[in-house]
Amino acid sequence: MTETPSARWFDEWSVEQRTEYADRFRRLAANGTDIDGEARMVDAVAGRGSRILDAGCGAGRLSAYLAAHGHAVLGVDIDPLLVEAGLELYPGLPLQQLDLRDVSPDLGSFDIVASAGNVMVYLEPGTERAVLAALASVLRPGGRAVFGFATDRAYTHDQLDIDAAAVGWTREARWATWQLDPFTDDADWAVSLYRA
Repeated sequence: MTETPSARWFDEWSVEQRTEYADRFRRLAANGTDIDGEARMVDAVAGRGSRILDAGCGAGRLSAYLAAHGHAVLGVDIDPLLVEAGLELYPGLPLQQLDLRDVSPDLGSFDIVASAGNVMVYLEPGTERAVLAALASVLRPGGRAVFGFATDRAYTHDQLDIDAAAVGWTREARWATWQLDPFTDDADWAVSLYRA
């Protein structure tokens, strides 16, 4: 892409902050900090050897873990800076710059769509349902979609349920953490699992 796409992500995070975000996970991994909680949860709900779309992959940590555990993964993210960082950090990992609204069946079909780390709340306002429709176009019948994001943002988990139902998905579960702690009304995080 030659111009910066529109998303809350670019409105709220400067180039310096986005660079620091990518560097932060490099440092955490180098220090032995566990950065794979989301990936372990996705791996747990995926059949062995699943084809997984990491929607909003950032620098690729979720994709890298899942690929190392035998899944066929494709990571896509709107931010070229983060995709470049991921390609440097994980050579050979299939990551590409792509606006989630542009996800299409040309990418193939997937058993799991995973969107961790506040992806939905950083989309361009008003595009959330269009993004879910694009993701639904590549999720095989009976496949699963999982989303995790903070509950204090403009886009809410209740709206996610409405939008997910509009694209034909049924919510199977919701937790307060990637470690599957029970969801309560005062939870500051929502991890939502849907079935196509």
